[in-house]
Parts: sequence; C-alpha cells; structure tokens
Amino acid sequence: MMSGLSRVNASAAVDEVVDILEDEGSVIIEGFVDETTLAGLWGDLGPSLSATAYSEKGYDGHRTRRLSSLFARTKHLVPVVTHPLYLQPARRIMQKPSHMWVGKSRIEVTPSIQLSATQAIQIDPGQGKQPLHRDDSLHLRRHPGPTSRVQLMLAMSEFTAENGATLVIPRSHHWDDERPPRYSEAFSSAMPAGSVLIWLGGVYHCGGANTSDKPRTSLTVSFDLGNLRQEENQFLAVPRETVLQLPEEVRRLLGYDLCPPGVGWNEMQDPYLLLEEDENLAP
Repeated sequence: MMSGLSRVNASAAVDEVVDILEDEGSVIIEGFVDETTLAGLWGDLGPSLSATAYSEKGYDGHRTRRLSSLFARTKHLVPVVTHPLYLQPARRIMQKPSHMWVGKSRIEVTPSIQLSATQAIQIDPGQGKQPLHRDDSLHLRRHPGPTSRVQLMLAMSEFTAENGATLVIPRSHHWDDERPPRYSEAFSSAMPAGSVLIWLGGVYHCGGANTSDKPRTSLTVSFDLGNLRQEENQFLAVPRETVLQLPEEVRRLLGYDLCPPGVGWNEMQDPYLLLEEDENLAP
C-alpha cells in the first residue's frame, strides 16, 4: 500500500526516473526549473492567463482558465521540454524498437516522439474536482499496453491538497479497461513552485478541488508517439517565424520531423527540409 507519490530532486539519475515511471506511473521532481525560467514563464503567460475567460465545458472546469499555443507565447518553455529528466525518460519509455516484414526483409523500426499539447491552467477558488481520466484515451488506447504519452505538469505556484493539486492514482497504468477509478485511491501531488509532476498516459489523474482562497497555476506539456495525431495542432498554434527561432530538437518535437517508417513526410521527404529552405531564403 502506497502512502503517497514518489519524489526525487532535479539531480536524480535518468535511470531512477524511468524506473519509477514504469513501475508507479508518476513521479514528482522538485526544483525542476530555476527561478529565472519560472519568472520568465510568469511574465510571458501570467497576464494572458488572468485575462482568459473560464472554460465553458464542465470537464475543463467552470472556475478554471486555460491558455494554449504556449510555444507561440513564450521562449521559456524550451528548457522545460528539453530537461533531461523529462525528455530522456519520455524517449526511453516510448521509443521502443519494433519490427515489420517488407517482402522478405525483417526491418527494425524505432518511432519518434512529438510534442502534443501545451496549456497553462489556473484553477480558481470554488472549482471542484475534475473527473478521473486517462490522457491516452484520446487515442483510444487499450490498457495495459505500451505507453504512447508522457505528460508533465509544472507547478507555477505552490500545489497543495487545498488549492487543487493534481490527484494521481499510482500504478493505475497497469489496470485493464474494466476497472473504474475512485477518488479514494488517488494521492495529491502537493509540491513547491518550480517542481513538476510527470506521469504516463495510462495513469488515472485529475485536477483537484480548490477549497482555498487563492488560485493554483500550472502549465502542462505532453509528448506522444510520432505516429499519432497531436492533441494540439502545433502547425497552427505556432507561427512558422516563431518555429524558426527554436532549436532544431524542439522544431522536430513540434512535428517538423519524419516518424519511422514513414509518417509525416512532405513530397516524400523529411518535413524539416522546409524549415531549412525558409532559413536559406531569410534576408
């Protein structure tokens, strides 16, 4: 019987994070971003998030504000998505070699991963608990099975049990699809600002109820397998001129990449070539 969610600090080894995620499905990493990055995210996203209307759908929260297209709004997301304790475990867990037969040739293939959704979230006082859910249900995944999503929730403000910290049911990615989740099985992801919760797509979780007198603010980012459709259409969310200002690794993660054996091509070629052409034409 678990007494809470596993925690490590930002100096933890990638192997340790991978082991925890594969066993328990989630992990909290304290001190994930530095004060400069956190302040930059607040400066870029805070005003727009505060000016955003509450969500219209009950599932998203009638006392919850949500702001998307984050790569078009801030440059401070780059160190979050490329952090070794997020990107490397995501690659290790999802980029598992597979094989296929093409005629008489047995070909080994390793899929890519891609950024799927980005969103800043503010849960205001009075918001109730979100329904428990699995994020990989978006792609109609069956459980238990291979992981197709690894997601992150960065605490931009302190997370507490009272202000709506994300609730997580450890090891629920091992359950089959007939077992329903219960709130009594979930643990709070209470953590200081600048820390993150990382979880696998098959883990049941939800936003907690905010019974405090202050909002709880966070941002979430997800990696999906490269052969699945992105939850957020990054080609529309992030202008091309903004993409050209990002590092190559992030451009490819946004979808300007070819997922083996051949998903996402343009004119039968790696779509990243389009960005290189844009750079060569730039004055």
